[in-house]
Amino acid sequence: MLKKSVLALCATLCIATAAHAEKVKVDAKLPAYKATSGVSGNLNSIGSDTLNNLMTYWAEGFKKKYPNVNIQIEGKGSSTAPPALIAGTAQLGPMSRMMKGKEIEDFEKKYGYKPTKVGVALDSLAVFVNKDNPIKSLSLDEVDAIFSKTRKRGLPEITTWGQAGVHGALAAKPISLFGRNSASGTYGYFKEHTLKNGDYKNTVKEQPGSASVVEGVAKDISAIGYSGIGYATSGVKAVPLSDKKGGQVFEANYANVLSGKYPLARMLYIYVAKKPGEPMPKVVEEFLKFALSKEGQQIVVKDGYDPLPASAAAEQLKALK
Repeated sequence: MLKKSVLALCATLCIATAAHAEKVKVDAKLPAYKATSGVSGNLNSIGSDTLNNLMTYWAEGFKKKYPNVNIQIEGKGSSTAPPALIAGTAQLGPMSRMMKGKEIEDFEKKYGYKPTKVGVALDSLAVFVNKDNPIKSLSLDEVDAIFSKTRKRGLPEITTWGQAGVHGALAAKPISLFGRNSASGTYGYFKEHTLKNGDYKNTVKEQPGSASVVEGVAKDISAIGYSGIGYATSGVKAVPLSDKKGGQVFEANYANVLSGKYPLARMLYIYVAKKPGEPMPKVVEEFLKFALSKEGQQIVVKDGYDPLPASAAAEQLKALK
């Protein structure tokens, strides 16, 4: 039974990401990855669930080039990355948000220098509804009124789909809320940028992973949830968003992410411990170079996220020096 549900999820995920890959092409100017000698050992990654599948795909590609590298990946949420880097249990700390001041401070106390942040992909954090929900768009003001009990954006509370502008049979139905738990960087990013650091409603069904959020929305016509766009399946649709009620609406697509018009566009990061003026361990450096190469960014597209333009990838590579 479990095997069937996993296969079904994989099938719907593959349909969604294949459609994404058809629309998005990587920058032809991105450098091809060149394998080098002397790369071996263990590589541990602890952090973001949003980046979990992407890290796994990168690890598979990297291991083909370096069979002697043993890679372990754990994705329980961005907030698990800083403690793992500080404790030395991980060399890679994938995060779907930037480190907070306290996390950087704790890192600096341990190492005497700040962590190095490397942007590796772009994401349009999506607000998902069931594929059969007729809603055309939402503003972040309305999303705040749906998800937040403090409603810092100023709109009255929205509890039914009719209040969100939906007509017909769905209008009277209460909105069912799905979200991430507090260990998640996506939870924090959504709270900061959509709720203006307001509080979530107690009725949000907090999920341990993005796939669970999307699965919950796909099974419930009345549901709404949020996650990275890479977790989209054929059972849900990403709602086009505007920043303000009555403002211009933008779809969660690559062009709108690059231009900054999509209001929940964000960079995805891998944090590492690199002492200034000294090279980082070769296995770590080469993994990051692979992720930022043409091959690595093609994997980004395969996973449903958006690739960095060559100029942005080159800028991120400077952090490795």
